Amino acid sequence: MNKQISRLSVVALLLLAALIVATTYWQSWAAAGLAARQDNAIQRVAQFQIRRGLIFASDGHTVLAANRRAKQGGQTFYFRRYPTNGLASQVVGYSTQGRSRSGIERQLNGYLTASNANLGTIIDKLTDKLRGTTVTGNNLTLTIRPNAQKLAESALAGSCGAAVVLNPKTGQVYVMASSPGFNPNKIESASGYASILHSPSACPGSSSALLNRATQGLYAPGSTFKTVTAAAALDAGIYTPTSRFYDPGYCTAYGQKVYNSGNPDQNGPEMYGNVDLVEAYQHSINAVFCNIGQRIGARRILDKAKDFGFYSTPPLELPADERAPSGLYNFRKHALIDNASQVDPGRLAFGQERMLVTPLQMALVAAGVANNGKVMTPYLLKVVRSPSGSVVSRTHPKVWHKAMKPSTAAALNQMMQAVVTGGTGTAAQIPGIKVAGKTGTAETGIPHVYTAWFIFFAPADNPQVAGAVVLEHQLNGFGGSVAAPIARELMQAILPQASKQ
Repeated sequence: MNKQISRLSVVALLLLAALIVATTYWQSWAAAGLAARQDNAIQRVAQFQIRRGLIFASDGHTVLAANRRAKQGGQTFYFRRYPTNGLASQVVGYSTQGRSRSGIERQLNGYLTASNANLGTIIDKLTDKLRGTTVTGNNLTLTIRPNAQKLAESALAGSCGAAVVLNPKTGQVYVMASSPGFNPNKIESASGYASILHSPSACPGSSSALLNRATQGLYAPGSTFKTVTAAAALDAGIYTPTSRFYDPGYCTAYGQKVYNSGNPDQNGPEMYGNVDLVEAYQHSINAVFCNIGQRIGARRILDKAKDFGFYSTPPLELPADERAPSGLYNFRKHALIDNASQVDPGRLAFGQERMLVTPLQMALVAAGVANNGKVMTPYLLKVVRSPSGSVVSRTHPKVWHKAMKPSTAAALNQMMQAVVTGGTGTAAQIPGIKVAGKTGTAETGIPHVYTAWFIFFAPADNPQVAGAVVLEHQLNGFGGSVAAPIARELMQAILPQASKQ
């Protein structure tokens, strides 16, 4: 009889333990996964009974996402409001009743609803439930600098494009602007949502304001890609900065002439004659880089691109479907191509062919040069704090890719400085600060309409910022004339010594 009672007691204890474990798992550790499912209608309704965590900009004071309380049917619900009316709208995203979530609101929903698996959060959440008080989510502080973000959005206003500025030594993203932006406070209404979905006339044939052009927009990089080609050539030891070339104004690829780009102040393509690699990069000579590409081959260029992070989805605190990998694309299938035998190495070398890149990826190319060849993991989340203010999680810098030898990065640093001091990027000059950069003007298939680029970092002798600016559909707009001035403004806004000039 005693044995039977003992066995029954053991079974009862095991069942009780299983119940506790299962309850804890589904209400705590698994809650984040359930919350992330946007098709979970019950969970979606329940989440509005949680006081969602706040989202702050890097200063800890600018509130990017807050709550408004509403009484419905005797219950209290918390709905989102966005006090800045859309600052960094594609980054912050939205959390709504009818259209679910996007951006940080979606990717970090676990933290914001106290559904993450952090032990402190689990204890706080269970305590709130036992007390019968409202569950309150964790607060997020992003790396976005509000003043610089406002400046970027203002500079891009009226155009379609993007700007990304980050710290090349840590990966902190200071600016991630995508134009046009949107006001997430209007997204619940049918008319507001329709206006957000409508592509403005400045963006013919492109997507709505919901597209984060900084991380999803895919553009031909133009001559900014010469940075990757030069890295491949220098790293392999095939060329040096003093290697000599002759530029007749064109190169011959597959029996056809590939001309240099035309000077907007002159008729016809430019011709430079005898130059070295630094001068070829400084003046962005297509013919020289076309010949370099033919010499070193497409495979070497594509492999070097991978060293910078191409063909990988950049790690960032945004949903996977809001980040796109850069690389060669099959336009029909919208799929990446990694077959070097089917690529024109000459055109690839100066950023045409079927190469498509995101502004984030090109900002990381500039950052890799600035950081002695190391590409840091970009991040938007600075710190997560509990409602009481204690630190739940903090992001720490880490290396994502080793793109090139330090000696190659040092050589490219000098080459990029030459672009700004006396090449195609003089509009990015800042008095008293050494600026490094590279212009890009990519063809769009429409005569005289270009995608204009500028990638950059500064101060060149101790880089603190790096980034990329891109503008779509620029009529006779070259990277040096329309994108470089915006980059200069952003550097001046962020660098402390620049603000004193």
